[in-house]
Amino acid sequence: MFKLLKYVSIFLVIACLLFACHAWAPTEFKRPPLKVEFASFVGEYPGIITQEKGFFKAQGVDVELIYKRHTQLEQANFSAGKYDGITSSLGSFLILSATNPDIQGVIIIDESIGADAVVAQSQIKTVADLKGKKLGANLGGFSEVFVTEMLKTANLTSDDVNLVKSEALEILQRLKNNAIQAGHTWQPHLSEAIKLGEHILFTSKQTPGLILDMIIFRSDIIRDRPEDIRAFVRGWLQASTYWKANVQEGNAIISKALKIPSNTISLEGVKLTDLGENQKLFQSSNPNSIYKTAKIYGDFFIRSGNVTRIPELKSLFNSSFLNPAS
Repeated sequence: MFKLLKYVSIFLVIACLLFACHAWAPTEFKRPPLKVEFASFVGEYPGIITQEKGFFKAQGVDVELIYKRHTQLEQANFSAGKYDGITSSLGSFLILSATNPDIQGVIIIDESIGADAVVAQSQIKTVADLKGKKLGANLGGFSEVFVTEMLKTANLTSDDVNLVKSEALEILQRLKNNAIQAGHTWQPHLSEAIKLGEHILFTSKQTPGLILDMIIFRSDIIRDRPEDIRAFVRGWLQASTYWKANVQEGNAIISKALKIPSNTISLEGVKLTDLGENQKLFQSSNPNSIYKTAKIYGDFFIRSGNVTRIPELKSLFNSSFLNPAS
């Protein structure tokens, strides 16, 4: 009987110790996916390939990509905290930072080298022909800077035309309705406009380095989840490299995911930036750095009254996630 009680006591002690160890063991919480919104420009499509090929997960991060077409509304949702990150043109990023300084750009995903264009009705043969005409552009962002640079080539200013606020996806319909005579759009809307008889008046090939797209994150996400951001950047760059090497397969993946015809997807006019190019662009000493281009935008927006001030540029760009050794 004594031996039985002894064994029972030992069993109870062990059971209690096991229970205590379990109770005090740290609970592992799964991090929620990074919620990143992207839009309809072809330079943003590597995100789809990254997701479908499992590159994000292979790098150790769970990502929820949200596809939206109306970028201005989604920037407001981003500012309200609905997303952790968002794709944005450099110009739109600076506008956004004027009212939401707690955001940072972590990677440049592409440069437009012809994929952005001003398309026009047939009677508009040259930029000079735009004088007195209605010109559609997404005012208050990079689009306005782009068309202003175009007008300079014919010694015109925005005062010489009637600027009409228009998103890229609206340009074709407004040209058809004669609500505008020319307008700034980009792929895939650009190809559609050309198919329907509009012609290209001016492209981003004529403004090298001006139109860059980035991925920006809220500062609290950067602070709290730096390894996830680093993994995100690695996965995105892996997909860019993969797509350039496997164009047809990449196009098929995007076509299926977005339910758009594969023949409407083209990297023509778009330069997907790799790691080395990013590292150079983020160097302030580089004469072609992102800081130089950002200053062009910032000065324009302040001069035109779109914003009253822009945060210190050094605070808006975070290159630490481009260094794998960080």
